[in-house]
Amino acid sequence: MPIEVLMPALSPTMEEGTLASWLVKEGDAVKSGDIIAEIETDKATMEVEAVDEGVMGKILVAAGTEGVAVNKPIALLLEDGEDKSALDTYAPEGASSSGSAGEAADKPKSEPPETPKAESGASSQARDEAPARSSAESGDPDKQGKSEAGKAPPAPDDDSGNRIKASPLARRLANEAGIKLADLDGSGPHGRIVKRDVEAAKEQSVSRPAKQPEQAAAGVSPSAMPAEEAPKPKVDETEPLARYGIAADRYEIRKADGIQKISAKRLTDSFRDVPHFPLNVDCRLDALLKFRKAVNEKAPDGVKVSVNDILIKASGLALKRVPEANASWIEDGRVALHKHADVSVAVAIEGGLITPIIADADQKGLAQISSEMKDLATRARDRKLKPEEYQGGTFSLSNLGMMGIKSFSSILNPPQGMILSVGAGEERPVITDGALAKATVMTVTLTCDHRVVDGAAGARWIAAFKGFIEDPMTMLI
Repeated sequence: MPIEVLMPALSPTMEEGTLASWLVKEGDAVKSGDIIAEIETDKATMEVEAVDEGVMGKILVAAGTEGVAVNKPIALLLEDGEDKSALDTYAPEGASSSGSAGEAADKPKSEPPETPKAESGASSQARDEAPARSSAESGDPDKQGKSEAGKAPPAPDDDSGNRIKASPLARRLANEAGIKLADLDGSGPHGRIVKRDVEAAKEQSVSRPAKQPEQAAAGVSPSAMPAEEAPKPKVDETEPLARYGIAADRYEIRKADGIQKISAKRLTDSFRDVPHFPLNVDCRLDALLKFRKAVNEKAPDGVKVSVNDILIKASGLALKRVPEANASWIEDGRVALHKHADVSVAVAIEGGLITPIIADADQKGLAQISSEMKDLATRARDRKLKPEEYQGGTFSLSNLGMMGIKSFSSILNPPQGMILSVGAGEERPVITDGALAKATVMTVTLTCDHRVVDGAAGARWIAAFKGFIEDPMTMLI
């Protein structure tokens, strides 16, 4: 019997991914441990190893396919002594044994198999119509056409009596929104209606002006309506920006990758749902720049400590100095107080940002932080980070100083309670001992989640950080 190769879960929170590429083709011999494919998650592209041995009999999910659910079969391996005829009888667990392997793999396990043609008589029709009759005969209008709470309604039929292919989630969302599945075009495999199709239909319905019931009933023509109530001209939905008056030949559409999609959702949720506030302060850098120069003169060959490396170290030490600020909000009303100072550092990559982590930043020397950061940043740009290398930080640091940005405020990176935004170091006039002088100064802004870090705690943390920056020798004590 063919061996299923399943879509792996590459992180604890992964539900689906993009099958970026296949590194083997049908007919190739595969050994346990061989790299057979690359999977793109929200933040990285990772290699998939074969668990079993055999011959690649059939690739069920083509390279470039998005939204492949975890544990879905993506390929079939033939065992020793099997040939391609073994694929003819393959069907996923819970599916009918008839049909080709490709068709069986494309059908979700949660959807019941289609009724065989042999059952297309009166008994089949009576069986399909029984739930509808029982609801209609009950006389309870609240139960007619609705499913139990939390469950998707049964798959409907179109006008010709054919079963409409739709995922359970799409059926439930359409039922809640009052959208007929028969009116939708599915964008999933084999024309299957999925969540994004229902959401697109909901957006289109919201964008269309509602009819005025009184006017429609009275037969008032649009020309007789007041100017402010006249219907808007129809928007060509094939031109996404037409409603804003931007012609289609003035822009081009580029598909968002996985990082952009996940970042858009997480940051939107964070900015909307988390009560955040900023704190900013100016830090003098003259002592830090002298300190960095002295460290690099003593550093081993190949090690060059950057200002950013020192900021990471100072952030970790400040988290230990003010432990109540090293916290996360848990949605059930609890607060997690972290025992480790794990600093996530924002790194720009193609298509967005990723935040590799310097774990236990307070305990590591500057040379070690520098080496780790260079390695993580390089692999982040190549999308070769492991999930544990960019998930699980307790605090974030975003530095745009090298781009000349004076100051800015970052959006919180859930579930972390704080993120520090670092601006450029520049010469500014300052008052020293009552006299005007000049100094190299940078502005930093701390964004806090007010549910776990109030103004006083945030102020204590930023004061501790400022102390380490302006007297960096204290970081060695």
